[in-house]
Amino acid sequence: MHTITFIPGDGVGPEISEATRRVLEATGVPFTWRVHEAGEDVYKKEGIPLPESVINSIRETKVAIKGPVTTPVGKGFRSVNVTLRQELDLYACLRPCRSFKGAKTRFTDIDLVIVRENTEDLYAGIEFERGKEETLRLMDFIMQSTGKAIRPDSGISIKPISEYGTERIVRFAFDYARKNNRKKVTSVHKANIMKHSDGLFLEVSRAVAARYPDIEFEDRIVDNMCMQLVQKPELYDVLVLPNLYGDIVSDLAAGLIGGLGLAPGANIGDGMAVFEPTHGSAPKYKGLNKMNPFAMMLSGVMMLRHIGETDAAARLENAIASIIEEGRHVTYDMKPSPDDPTAVGTSDVADAVIKKLKN
Repeated sequence: MHTITFIPGDGVGPEISEATRRVLEATGVPFTWRVHEAGEDVYKKEGIPLPESVINSIRETKVAIKGPVTTPVGKGFRSVNVTLRQELDLYACLRPCRSFKGAKTRFTDIDLVIVRENTEDLYAGIEFERGKEETLRLMDFIMQSTGKAIRPDSGISIKPISEYGTERIVRFAFDYARKNNRKKVTSVHKANIMKHSDGLFLEVSRAVAARYPDIEFEDRIVDNMCMQLVQKPELYDVLVLPNLYGDIVSDLAAGLIGGLGLAPGANIGDGMAVFEPTHGSAPKYKGLNKMNPFAMMLSGVMMLRHIGETDAAARLENAIASIIEEGRHVTYDMKPSPDDPTAVGTSDVADAVIKKLKN
């Protein structure tokens, strides 16, 4: 029996979470679910989007699966996802992107793995608000230290990249590559401009790579990497990136396979892991039974592998791939036209996957 923390999320989260729970149970793997709420609805009721009980549950169960959670833009509470990663030190964001026959995309045979550092960089949350006294003091310090003036009406974000954080994320990427028979790791950076942050990331990447002579290593500047992925993605395998670049490039890679509706994800630390789709909560579609649940179902596949249920993971992944290839029991976004009358709802997709599993 596997005890799993189950976080439905908000917006469309509860619908795709329920669909995912049903297909996971249909594999025959025994689960006990510890259900905990987080996100906007909890914030409205309790004044906090991420109750301590959620974090404590994950610490106890070691594994969680989570639906998407709304993050206010520009104001309001900080990201629940970022808070979880920092509180639990889930330092590695793992986002595999592979092609499925039948998916709408210009590309075929994509098989990339994005490994994103999760705790540092501009997402560390070290920010200084425009006009505040402490912001002006920081500007004075920077002027005195570097001779460079910052406009007084600026907001400032700090970009920390450490040797420790880089070493463990690059090691994670190489260990993943070795365990999963991948051939190459590419370190992605902007070291030509940011000498002391991205430069450190590249320096440490090279040092770690030297300890894995069986795996090819190279590096790419991030803007060039984006172009390369669009022109010749077949040249790349595992990409390891700092936090911000990893966020952007993982969405680009998802676009290569047909969109975020097919992009699973995992946030992994030492001894703990949270699995979740990479897309947002799409609150305007809440309760409409329209959203594509495949990204969360595929996150469930990753979770099954993580807990050692590899046979169930393969069966569920094959069932999902079959449904996508057939193209009948899929949501509107996976049809040739979004107004296709044959599109089915979220729960209908789950029904079709369960039927495949039982055949």
